[in-house]
Amino acid sequence: MKHRIVVLGAGYAGAFAAGNLARRLSPADTEITVVNAAPDFVERMRLHQLASGQDLASRELADVFAGTGVRLRLARVTGIDPEHRSVAVTGEDGDGEVAYDTLLYALGSSVAHHDVPGAAECAFDVAGRSSALRLRERLAGLGGGGTVVVVGEGLTGIETATELAESRPGLSIALAARGELGAWLSPKARRHLRGAFDRLGVTVHEHTAVAAVEPTRVITADGRSVPADVTVWSAGFAVHPMAAAAGLEVSGTGRIVVDSSMRSVSHPDVYAAGDSAYAIGENSRPLPMSCASAGLTNMRATAAIIARLTGGEVPATGLKYFGNHISLGRRDAIFQMVDGDVRSKSWFLGGRTAARLKSGVLKGADWGIAHPTFGLPKRRQRLAPAPGRTAARAAA
Repeated sequence: MKHRIVVLGAGYAGAFAAGNLARRLSPADTEITVVNAAPDFVERMRLHQLASGQDLASRELADVFAGTGVRLRLARVTGIDPEHRSVAVTGEDGDGEVAYDTLLYALGSSVAHHDVPGAAECAFDVAGRSSALRLRERLAGLGGGGTVVVVGEGLTGIETATELAESRPGLSIALAARGELGAWLSPKARRHLRGAFDRLGVTVHEHTAVAAVEPTRVITADGRSVPADVTVWSAGFAVHPMAAAAGLEVSGTGRIVVDSSMRSVSHPDVYAAGDSAYAIGENSRPLPMSCASAGLTNMRATAAIIARLTGGEVPATGLKYFGNHISLGRRDAIFQMVDGDVRSKSWFLGGRTAARLKSGVLKGADWGIAHPTFGLPKRRQRLAPAPGRTAARAAA
């Protein structure tokens, strides 16, 4: 019987991982299935562009995986049973189960409202394609004017505020930051960021925690009222509690605790990648939820899976976070390198050159999704004999 590898989620981490596994493992020994709720790949790094009114080309996952040997199951994951190595799903065909021998959990994250009153009911977000389109429709309904408050000074908040300001100059854009804008950046990069906000006319409310969201305003922790025809919530992300409910060891935020090979510390048949993984980097700190982390963790997970199945040596290199790349509209950006302690280095790249670099990163990611197996190599690895694995599956 073939070894069944199931990948949950077809975002950046899941799609790249499935393609890499299909490229390197022989189809004579393995069966790779990707489970994803939506039929299209979502370019999450560009959803702020979609919300601003720009059109993004859609890419169907059926076309992405055509000819690769990867099976696509369009369904929503509703539960995991690690004891019996099965995943419960529901889709157009009703409820069902997908059995696995090795599971790669890459379901990503969604917006975190942090129990702020009104945030879930009244605010918009760009954490998913449907929510970005909902925001786009609302902005279009404002006509030529209106006020928009973006809550959150992280990468998503900065990119959303500047994209909206550039694409929709008739709107009055403001950003509510709990601390200082760009506090983690180097001094020169921080000045560049502030210059971009000034150039685009984005108002910044620093040291402003939002305590409540209402249809036409946000209420700050100190009782002030900030007018907002539209509130965009970008104050963090959260993972689904499914992993915790399944009995996997998770962090306080619900992310799956993994070792250096992205293997669950509680269930050796389960791996995690992307935002779902609680992975510790070389600096002894957890990797942040980001596309960069998705790349690091999916490569580490697939390398470990392949090594263990084929009898190879699991790579022992560290997980190093290199920095942040922040879009400031279409013609400006910041690329900030960090040191081993994730402190910003004094050098940074900004302006059009950084914007072209970011555009290249996005195009490279898009090409990789369109060619998940990079054309399939002439030689793919066979699985090492493992009688114990077959016996364990028969008993499951």
